[in-house]
Amino acid sequence: MTTTLDLDPVQEAALVASQNDAFRRSILGNIPVTDAPQGQFVMTRGVAALGPDAQLALTRSVASFDAFNADSDPHGWHEMGVSDLDGTTVWFKIDLYDVDYQYGSPEPSDLAQTRRVLTLLLPSEY
Repeated sequence: MTTTLDLDPVQEAALVASQNDAFRRSILGNIPVTDAPQGQFVMTRGVAALGPDAQLALTRSVASFDAFNADSDPHGWHEMGVSDLDGTTVWFKIDLYDVDYQYGSPEPSDLAQTRRVLTLLLPSEY
């Protein structure tokens, strides 16, 4: 039996990217994603101040985002992206925590040991 600890870095990156994609797609709650990773979806005050219509549009944009490339995704984990809404640039970032959301995950590709936090933020809030 192969465990996540047995994966080489390329395999682990592909697995984490797949998990991050499933998590992002599940944030709207209306698209069933089998075995979506557990986590939280949050936004900063700056994004919240854009109003509910912008928040929904940005959430939809993040859920469907697929413009990852070597420059914006150097580790291949699909953990960060950029969206534009009517001239306002918004970033999203997925951080991988342990199950108590205290520290970084000890094994990012293991769903039993990892919880995700997807944050929507303005570049000025980074």
